Amino acid sequence: MIKTDEYYMKEAYKQGKKAYKLGEVPIGCVIVHQGEVIGRGYNRRMKDQNTLSHAELIAIKRASKKLNDWRLDDCTMYVTLEPCQMCAGAIVQGRIKRVVIGCMNPKAGCAGSILNLLDMKEFNHQVEITSGIMEEECGKLMKDFFKELRKKGSNPS
Repeated sequence: MIKTDEYYMKEAYKQGKKAYKLGEVPIGCVIVHQGEVIGRGYNRRMKDQNTLSHAELIAIKRASKKLNDWRLDDCTMYVTLEPCQMCAGAIVQGRIKRVVIGCMNPKAGCAGSILNLLDMKEFNHQVEITSGIMEEECGKLMKDFFKELRKKGSNPS
């Protein structure tokens, strides 16, 4: 079986659905190395009561542990929503080679929407970006989540 960007984005999407079930902003992430998922994560900020509990940071931590290295040079990250500034910084610091994004985030995205921290020539590492993989599904997951929250009258963002 040939594993495509869509295959791995489906894995990230499954992680996002886990966050949704917890009442968290439904962002999911997987990190792939040599065709194997080595890190998975989903948002857990409310559950953990921790600003750092973003899907990308959890996946980076797990991938680094699996490889026993902080450098993730030959890895690809699949994430359902464009990374924020904190996660984009961690991606650059971790030397991740490529990031595949489901849908963009015009309010807080730092991989091209507000700015692009992943491709700044001033940094010592730039990241290849592919976006729009499962864009409709990833966007719908976010929209459904926030629509449901508005009905309940709460706001985790």
